Amino acid sequence: METVTYTVRKGNTLFGIANFFGTTVEKILQVNNIPNPDMIYVGQKILVPVDDEDKNGYIYITRPGDTLWSIAMRFGTTVESIAKKNGMCNPNILYPGTRLYI
Repeated sequence: METVTYTVRKGNTLFGIANFFGTTVEKILQVNNIPNPDMIYVGQKILVPVDDEDKNGYIYITRPGDTLWSIAMRFGTTVESIAKKNGMCNPNILYPGTRLYI
């Protein structure tokens, strides 16, 4: 299982982070050795385990420096295909931590 590094922001909860990345609070707690799920803080970097397979294809979590072009080249597809599959209006805007269906 792959992990991504996530920086906790104001208002985040482990439940919300887990829900966004499609994982569980328990998995996040285990990977990070966090004893109390209510004790996370703004700016804290945590590892979030993500499933890299989806029943409809591959799920990729974007990282700093990624572009749709570089992701398309890595997976042997096109920018247009990724943008369409993910309902992206502007394929030039991509944020780290975004879940993309490939």
